[in-house]
Amino acid sequence: MRRAVCPIFLVLCWVDLRADAQQIPDLNTILMESTFKIQGPKHGDPRSISYGTAFLMAKPKTPPSKDAWYVLVSAGHVFDDIEGDSAYIVLRDKQADGTYTSRDWKLTIRKGDTALYVKHPGADVAVVYVNMPDNFNVTIVPQSLLANDDTIRKFEIHPGDEVLCLGFPLYVSTDSGFPILRSGRIASYPIIPTSVYKTFNFNFEIFDGNSGGPVYFIDRNRYYAGVIHMGEVVQFVIGIIKGQVGAAFYNNKTISLATVVHATYIKEAIDLLPPEPPYK
Repeated sequence: MRRAVCPIFLVLCWVDLRADAQQIPDLNTILMESTFKIQGPKHGDPRSISYGTAFLMAKPKTPPSKDAWYVLVSAGHVFDDIEGDSAYIVLRDKQADGTYTSRDWKLTIRKGDTALYVKHPGADVAVVYVNMPDNFNVTIVPQSLLANDDTIRKFEIHPGDEVLCLGFPLYVSTDSGFPILRSGRIASYPIIPTSVYKTFNFNFEIFDGNSGGPVYFIDRNRYYAGVIHMGEVVQFVIGIIKGQVGAAFYNNKTISLATVVHATYIKEAIDLLPPEPPYK
């Protein structure tokens, strides 16, 4: 009796095993704790509230030291839409039992007709120095986690990759006042060079209150450069929410597609700030 011979195929996959891969703190938690609702009187209608999303970043002091200034990042139109000298972010104070209470924290964004925030001249991004409470103890996103063209190229970020976003859609937050996390996939091409393609799209429906929210990327054991990087965590801020895409041919009907400004322009906006804040 003949025996059937089944061919055996051996598939070899080149894997980069990194047992000592650098353990990076979880960007989900860092951004969740450093993202806030920002609000104030609505420009042109001070009886109404204008609101959006903003998140804190660090700007190293000069000369270099271990300390850094707090910088609040949001979309430029979020700051513009707030009338007057002051805006408020909704802080969350952790209690001994692990719960949180919320309170408004006043920020000075103008002095008369002079804006204290700096807008990027070519993108809908604005930044402002802020003075936080003495008991404020939250890990702040370093500028090293802002993606640029090299980051996108190195990790081969492409359409179909999932990105995450934090915000306060229609003023909604968690019971403790934290932002809402949602996700979508990069839906446009090409993505770089960012000097030409200042924005990209992802399939994510946004609402009033999402503008200014951080958009970020997290992946584990990612395949790039022909290698599966086992044990490696890839994470960075890739941009900031600008707004919803509308179909011009159909009276700007929305199509559940968001516009994201590249993080390159966050870095450039921070670089435009004066060396020191108006307070010290």
